[in-house]
This record gives sequence, structure tokens and C-alpha cells, in this order.
Amino acid sequence: MSSQPVLIKAIRSGKLTEVRAALDAGAEVELADGQGDPGLPMGIACFMGFVDIVRELVGRGAAVNLPDNRLPTSPLSMAMRGGRTEVVRALIELGAELPADINCGLSEPEIQLAQLKALADGHSLAGGLEGSEVVPEIEEIQAFGCFGTDTQVLEADVLRRLREGR
Repeated sequence: MSSQPVLIKAIRSGKLTEVRAALDAGAEVELADGQGDPGLPMGIACFMGFVDIVRELVGRGAAVNLPDNRLPTSPLSMAMRGGRTEVVRALIELGAELPADINCGLSEPEIQLAQLKALADGHSLAGGLEGSEVVPEIEEIQAFGCFGTDTQVLEADVLRRLREGR
């Protein structure tokens, strides 16, 4: 059996280990859709909301951007059509270019944080974060519980740093 149907089946079922196995067996990460456009695996993963699979596909060479991310087959559009804001956030963190006049389902601070993460991780951000020449240092906090944590203070600090451009 060809590795292509196996990859599509694994993506549709949300099984990351099977996706990895299909890719290791030679499945194309940029498999063409019925119209001949590449990116079918990425489109399915984005539409269905499988963030871990999206990250795996990008790590294996799948394109995050199309020449126009407003196109209905772009990863960003597929995630938005599926109502998958967590995938939209991940795509921005992976360097997806967000068209200025598009409502992606994220708030402005959420978009800016995702763009800052993209910069920190070395992903390109054409048109994002105007005047950002220096990549800000981002401290990752892992909270194993949030009982009694005042998240408003943390959010205020993040928003202040964004306004100051640091």
C-alpha cells in the first residue's frame, strides 16, 4: 500500500505516531489535493485541529504560507474554516503571515504573543511587529496548577512590554 493514503488516514484520525511512520516511509509532506495544489496533509491537519500534527508536518518541510494566505486552501484559512484558533496560534508561531484585514479568531494581544514567539524561535514574520529589530527575550513559565495565581498581573506585564516594544 502506498504511504500517501496511509498518511492521509493517519492525519484524519489524529494519530501523530502513525503520521510520523508514514512520513518516515516516504509519504510526501506536500501531497497535492484534487486540484493539483500542494499542501493536502497540512490542510487536513489544520482544518481538523491537530496542532501536534501541524507542527510535525512543518518540521518535515510543509509550507506554512501560500503566496496569499486569504486563499481558501492556505493552512491559515483551513484552520479558520474549522474554527481552530489553537491551530491559528500555532501557525502564527511557526511564521504564518496574517493578512491585516482578516479576523482569525484571536485577540490582538494573542496575535502579538504568537508573533513574538515566532521571532524568538527564528521564524520569519513579513509585515509583523513593526520596528522589531531585536528579538525580545521571552520567559517560558510552566504552571502545573493555577489555583491562586493572579494571571491579570502577568497579562498586564506582557501587554506593557508589547506597547514599549521590548
